[in-house]
Amino acid sequence: MKRAEWRQALGEIVRDAMRSPELDHYFRVKITKPGARVLITQLGLFIFHRRECWSHVSGNCPHMSVKQKILQHEYGEVIKDEYTEHGHLDLIVRQGKALDLTPEQVLGVEPLPSTMATLYAWAWIAREKSWLEGLAANTITEWANDDRLLKDVGGGLSSRMARRWMDDLGFGWEQMPNFKVHSQADEEHSDLFLEDFERFATGEKEAMVCQAAKESMDLLRIFRGGIAVEMEKLANDS
Repeated sequence: MKRAEWRQALGEIVRDAMRSPELDHYFRVKITKPGARVLITQLGLFIFHRRECWSHVSGNCPHMSVKQKILQHEYGEVIKDEYTEHGHLDLIVRQGKALDLTPEQVLGVEPLPSTMATLYAWAWIAREKSWLEGLAANTITEWANDDRLLKDVGGGLSSRMARRWMDDLGFGWEQMPNFKVHSQADEEHSDLFLEDFERFATGEKEAMVCQAAKESMDLLRIFRGGIAVEMEKLANDS
């Protein structure tokens, strides 16, 4: 497939997931401060874990041009980029501060069972499957933040949840740096590896890459769905 065809094929996988019952539930749950704390801390675990997954893909990949892109991607995530001078995990810490959480409370949280299961699964895909499958599984989760792709279904994960926080908590963008940055930065990340799929994912590898992307989005549904269940429980208890 050519680059535009990859964008279409992978985009449809993301759009299908965003229309799923789990994500519909995720966006319908009333946001309370206790629920928001669950969301932001579980996202912190996810973001930290992504670094492990990208390292596995880089280690498995034999092509220096792809390794360079992964390093470029990870430099912004871990060190600094145009959005933050301290890496993207700092965005989670800053958003947690708006919820009266200390950095230690944000970074030291226990995973929900659904979070633990999905993080194990993502790590296994990145480590044990081919580098192309790992690349697809990693990059596709960032596509779920791409408002360009998802405008007609309400927008990406970060921008849609930001609107819920505005409505339910009265927060402004300055209190939600993680949502603000990922609603912008992941548009660039969505484009980053398309030419590599065109170049390397040929023949029977096309189906392998699409399947890995679908499996990753299924994991995203479980991950976000588990957070929604916990947020709803806390909302009902309040």
